[in-house]
Amino acid sequence: MTHHTPNTPALAISDLTVAYQDKPALWDVDLSVPEGVLMGIVGPNGAGKSTLIKAALNLIPRAAGEIRFYGKTYEGARDLVGYVPQRGSVDWDFPTSVLDVVTMGLYGKLGWFRRPGRLERERALHALEQVGLSDFAARQISQLSGGQQQRTFLARALVQDARIYFMDEPFAAVDAVTERAIVNILRELRAQGKTVIVVHHDLGTVADYFDWVTLLNVEVLASGPTREVFTPDLLRQTYGGRISAVEKVQGLAAVGS
Repeated sequence: MTHHTPNTPALAISDLTVAYQDKPALWDVDLSVPEGVLMGIVGPNGAGKSTLIKAALNLIPRAAGEIRFYGKTYEGARDLVGYVPQRGSVDWDFPTSVLDVVTMGLYGKLGWFRRPGRLERERALHALEQVGLSDFAARQISQLSGGQQQRTFLARALVQDARIYFMDEPFAAVDAVTERAIVNILRELRAQGKTVIVVHHDLGTVADYFDWVTLLNVEVLASGPTREVFTPDLLRQTYGGRISAVEKVQGLAAVGS
């Protein structure tokens, strides 16, 4: 159950600029994402895709811009937001179990000084069941494969029961079975009316995975339903001279003809 005005975007970004050492990583970004879509953020390396997510979640400073979740600032909407960071950004040697990592997803609601109880443990175990890791609850995270680590992160986000999820390259370096499992979970979230925003690099799967796409290269080139936005012309504008990336997409030329 959400408490927001009908037609309020799940995410609204206006005039967002982020700079690293005076070089803009994002420039004057305007973006409106409706509730209940599964959206891919697509663009070349260095386009600012991960930066966009981190700026939205106040993980990095922004030079300018306003960001709203269901009309609220991030501070006012923190309980509505779930986040799956890039797997490479985490210290996987930290001595903790899979169940403990997933339970950490509940700390935002519990507060750091209230210990998780039986109910929280049950929720964490249910999230592990959703991602197919029930048998790994007691395993140390350092003993997991890359795909299992990614599923653990996904379970940690699921246990938050958020309304809008941000996922930074969840399919990077995972096997095909894990990728399909993650896609199915993302589709289930969308079916529940939740909004899922995914940084994605494989153009070949965009049309299959996402019903909404944002094309980004420092600026937003286009954003909207996949069938309208994921076109050869707009992709060429997004990728500039890197046409080969566009031409590898099977059937794309046929879509544009």
